[in-house]
Parts: sequence; structure tokens; C-alpha cells
Amino acid sequence: MILLDVERAMSRGFRPHLPHSTPERRLQQIRSTRSRRSFAHGKRARGWERLHCPYLPPEDWYEPSVEAPRDYRVVVQEPGDGYRHVVTPETIRERLAALPPHMLERLRVIQLSRMTRKKRTLPCYGMQWGSALYLYPVEDTLIEYFSRPPLAAERREAEMYGGRWEEAEAGEWRLVWTPATIRDFYLNNILMHELGHLLDDRNRSYTDRERFADWFAIQYGYKSAYRRALGSSAPRETARRRAAVG
Repeated sequence: MILLDVERAMSRGFRPHLPHSTPERRLQQIRSTRSRRSFAHGKRARGWERLHCPYLPPEDWYEPSVEAPRDYRVVVQEPGDGYRHVVTPETIRERLAALPPHMLERLRVIQLSRMTRKKRTLPCYGMQWGSALYLYPVEDTLIEYFSRPPLAAERREAEMYGGRWEEAEAGEWRLVWTPATIRDFYLNNILMHELGHLLDDRNRSYTDRERFADWFAIQYGYKSAYRRALGSSAPRETARRRAAVG
């Protein structure tokens, strides 16, 4: 079990302090940890375990460059058979335009990625890798199936954005979305969570990085959208849901 934990840590780009390590090896470990931006940080893999996106097949890599234009670009791939993208380049840009400009300075690419056969084994909502954010498609029916009941945190998070958990046959559970609720979930949770990873310069451990990204998504996604809904013509149920859960 200890060996497995070490292998998992190394696969995420972290080098634990092993017994009898030399000063030179320890220095190498520290440098490796500081270069974490080369590794993927993902949001909410679906399935029995909370597996995360570093285990997914490699994505298209976009090399950061100091000479790159300040504005980011949005790359759209075909979602794949039976899947759909729930946001568009226009809705992404509109949402990010509500943020302070300095939060977007490092962002170079947002990719709406395709779903492949390999990715179906560990499907993920989103991922940050280098200066790029990746958003993954969902089932075309907007219904996700799970082989176990949701955890309390999973149920609460889905309800915050209008997702509905239902118990199906033979012990299966399904998470049901509408076009409006899944768009809200992606724009104000997944997108903001991955942007939080991109902006996080302080935290080193996986747990701390996830905690910061979750905080960022709540502060600049969920709560911000609630405040905007109160001052706009947004559906009343959206504002009520924000007030009841948040």
C-alpha cells in the first residue's frame, strides 16, 4: 500500500521525501514540486472513486510563451458520438469578461475537448494543464449514470447548480441536468475551478490546491453568479437556489 501511494504521488508530478535521500536528491524533489504547472490538475472525475485527470490520456499541449498574445483563444473539438458540449466560445467569453482582467493574463487556451473511448474509462468535467483549460463534453441526454449513491458533498454540489439525483433500477443512480443547469454548472463551477488552479501560486499539496480551487469557484463563480442573477432578468428559481443553498 505504501509503495502504491508513492507511485501515485510520483505520477502526479510530486516527489515525496523518501528515507535516506541525499541533499542533491532532495533539491531535485523541491525543484520538481515547484514545476507543478507542467502537470494536469483536474476537476471531479465521475465514477466509483474520485480519480483525477492526471490519469487521463494526454491532451493537446499548448506551449506557454511570453510572446503569446494577451487574449486567450477557444479551441473547439467535436464532442464525440453520444456527447455534447454544454458551453460555447461565446458563453465562455461572456462569463470570463465579468472577472478582473488580471485573472486572465496567464490564460492562453480554453479547449472544448472531444470524448474518446479511452477517456470514457475516467471521464472528467474539466482540467487545467499549463496555461490551458480543458472542458469535457457530457452525455447528449444530459443524464449521468453512477453505480453507487452520491456522497453528501456530491449531492449538495449538484443541487447548488440545479442538478437532480435520482435512484434508478438495480441500485444505479443518475444525475439529471437541463441545458440551463448544466451550463450554469460548467460556467460557474468547472470553468472557475480550473481557472483557480491556473492562478494558484502558493499551494503545493494536492489537497491544498483543490481546496483553493473550490474556494475560488464558490467566490468568483457561484456567489458572483448569484449576485448577477439578483440584478438581472435571470430566472427567479436560479436566485432562489443560490440563496437556499449558499
